Amino acid sequence: MEGVSKMTGEKTFYQEYEVFSKRTPSSTFQHQFSLLAPNEDMALILAQENFMRREPVADIWIVNRKNVRKMDAEEKMTLGRLDNKEYRTTKGYGYLKKKWRQYEQQVLDEKEILSWGGERK
Repeated sequence: MEGVSKMTGEKTFYQEYEVFSKRTPSSTFQHQFSLLAPNEDMALILAQENFMRREPVADIWIVNRKNVRKMDAEEKMTLGRLDNKEYRTTKGYGYLKKKWRQYEQQVLDEKEILSWGGERK
């Protein structure tokens, strides 16, 4: 079980593993770090050693990086946002607070309040 060096393309003794963990049984997994190890078992031991010194952990996943599929350049192009979707972002509603304040001030205008009481005789 040998890995291949990205720099030289030569076979190496170590493989790259990605480490995921969760703090409590009900929390979600989060990526923590990458490490080099000769095999899965050793990668798990190294990850456990790392967490024993740092923080409590409920579960650890080890994934060999060669088993992680990433998007190629063409696939990444599909992630671009469409230009006509501004209504989905909240930045388009920034003016509402000011507009609402103006509306409230108009409603609570003194003349408006006095007009509710009817005319005095």
